[in-house]
Amino acid sequence: MSRCGKHSRQTQRRVGFKGTRTPVSTVFENIEDMSVDELIEEFGVTREQVHAVLQFAAHSAEANTVAPRA
Repeated sequence: MSRCGKHSRQTQRRVGFKGTRTPVSTVFENIEDMSVDELIEEFGVTREQVHAVLQFAAHSAEANTVAPRA
């Protein structure tokens, strides 16, 4: 956090979809309540972008799964 006089500002870096100002986290925050078509319409992302981020998350989850010990 940086302070300048009486104002404080916290800089938070977010990963967004190329060509939009929509953070990737928006998909995860809304996927339970919205369809892919609704995400596309509401946030200006493409179907390919939504699918790519979900696929990346699925592969990341698989990679981070630890096999149970015998």
